[in-house]
Amino acid sequence: MRTLLDQHDALVLDGGLATRLEELGCDLSDELWSARLLMDDPDLIRRAHRDFFAAGADVATTASYQASVPALIRRGMSVREAADLIRRSVTLAAEARDERGAGLVAASVGPYGAYLANGAEYTGAYDLDEEGLAAWHRDRWHILADSGADLLACETIPSYPEARALARLLAETPGVRAWMSFSCRDGEHINDGARLSDCAALFSGLDAVVAVGANCTAPRYIPSLIREAATSGAAVVVYPNSGETWDAERRGWTGSSDPVRFGAEARGWRAAGARLIGGCCRTTPEHIRQIRAHLG
Repeated sequence: MRTLLDQHDALVLDGGLATRLEELGCDLSDELWSARLLMDDPDLIRRAHRDFFAAGADVATTASYQASVPALIRRGMSVREAADLIRRSVTLAAEARDERGAGLVAASVGPYGAYLANGAEYTGAYDLDEEGLAAWHRDRWHILADSGADLLACETIPSYPEARALARLLAETPGVRAWMSFSCRDGEHINDGARLSDCAALFSGLDAVVAVGANCTAPRYIPSLIREAATSGAAVVVYPNSGETWDAERRGWTGSSDPVRFGAEARGWRAAGARLIGGCCRTTPEHIRQIRAHLG
């Protein structure tokens, strides 16, 4: 990652994997979300990764966001079966990357709130403390750290204690690299109310952290969040939602999305200091194609 950043002005991430899978006809109304397809239709996950690479992405983020060991055990799997399925998420992304001939694979580490499936990733309102969060993440962390992925993508982190827990796990795996990306409620604060700059400070000076930033956040907050994240000294990563808004009461998205405008905004994010740029919820291969076109 650092070698590529030395060679290029910016790297383009992929977009919303679940969004692309829904475009391809998948019903993801399941607590495992896109991770269910690791069992039911792995070829479709591989195809979605290929589509984002074809659109210009340099990095594929795996379908392990919701595939935690506790969630898979709750579905009836053994620990060994759960571990094999989580590794499959990396294999599928790597196969799509190898077909293209270049690129990186970032193994997604979703937050504890995704496992709760109650919207806690948008609030950071947890029933576990830092110690409990480290214990909950540990099994999947070590599986992905040894999976062959190029780095780990710790994403949609809504909680300062969870960030501290992930920092502890990073210390347990020397040689592993990661980015840390937070879900934010405005231009300064992550979803539990902590300042993004305070979260970024947790990773300041750590060689293992290649980037700090924000995802699953409204695009209008990204310029300010770039300044907050830059205090870590690492590269800044941003991959916001499309601009549409999730209506929790109606269980649907409202507003509209314009990929061309999204790509134009990405140019502004790069000018503000972001080096890794992509999309999150409701962003498609066309959004990534427009980012690539506007960044060059």
